[in-house]
Amino acid sequence: MTSDEMLSEAKLLIDRSYSPYSHFRVAAVLEDSDGNIHGGVNVENSSYGMTMCAERSAVFAAVATGARRFKKIVIYSPDGPPVPCGACRQVLWEFCDKDFRITVASDGVPPRDFLLGELLPEAFQL
Repeated sequence: MTSDEMLSEAKLLIDRSYSPYSHFRVAAVLEDSDGNIHGGVNVENSSYGMTMCAERSAVFAAVATGARRFKKIVIYSPDGPPVPCGACRQVLWEFCDKDFRITVASDGVPPRDFLLGELLPEAFQL
């Protein structure tokens, strides 16, 4: 699936975001190594530490189906560029290599592409 098609899928998911505290809606669409697509949205909690980002939501949903390796992810928010947080970067590192492509998209600005190794140059791993 192309990044544009993945972005279209993310835009369809955005209304499922549960973000009553930050009002920053995020959807992520993840492609696994077999070409299957997995979606996720952010789910907030009044105890902010319990909040789940869209990227981790998509990864965990994919892992629950048996996927373990991933090609790319498209992350979308109409509320601003949704660059992955540190926790999401580390979770992605668990299942992806340094050349894993991350596309960040928001309304009114051109999408930006990153490689995971650029966003997490000194990743923790055993």
